[in-house]
Amino acid sequence: MTGGRLILLCGLPGSGKTTLARQLAADLPAVRLCPDEWLADLGIDHYDEPARERLEQQLWRHAQNLLGLGLTVVLEFGFWSRAERDELRLAARALGAAVELRYLATPLEELHRRLERRNATGEWGTVPISPDLLDHWAATLFDPPGHEELALYDT
Repeated sequence: MTGGRLILLCGLPGSGKTTLARQLAADLPAVRLCPDEWLADLGIDHYDEPARERLEQQLWRHAQNLLGLGLTVVLEFGFWSRAERDELRLAARALGAAVELRYLATPLEELHRRLERRNATGEWGTVPISPDLLDHWAATLFDPPGHEELALYDT
């Protein structure tokens, strides 16, 4: 494949997506696209789903251009649904890109600890996430990839 490499980071808030993305960007090298940081730069310091969706669409268009140039791109969108992961995998492959999925399986109790610490520090590029909201997302919106799905991606 000659169309670059797309790396999708899948996980709930606090799972370590940004930490891993920073490491990958430095080691590979790669272009790292983090919606949380872009939203913070735009002055959006609360959870705003419509703004996030619009931004992720724009970042995906940018990622496609970068892949077409043969670059490696790391997307930190979380990719909670199988449909979203499938859509980007197929689109990137149509561009000739290799596609990796890195799933950060972190126990809910640990996510709570990490988010409590992160919420307390008010770290730039993050928005406060309540324990109830995390529990809701984990129970109703997050569809973790299984072995069968992970086998669809490049290593």
